[in-house]
Amino acid sequence: MMVADMNRLEQAARVSMSGFQDVEPPPAPRSSLLLLRLGAIALLAAVALTAAWQLF
Repeated sequence: MMVADMNRLEQAARVSMSGFQDVEPPPAPRSSLLLLRLGAIALLAAVALTAAWQLF
């Protein structure tokens, strides 16, 4: 098989697979990420306070 044939086959494969490309989801808004991070910190603080309350 010649190089030109291989290039044509590769190009044909790319064209045939163009409909199956993975589409990346849009990035999440910054405000929702900030709220999620704050919620996680608040949850960890509540768990730490509850654990400290049980120890003393």
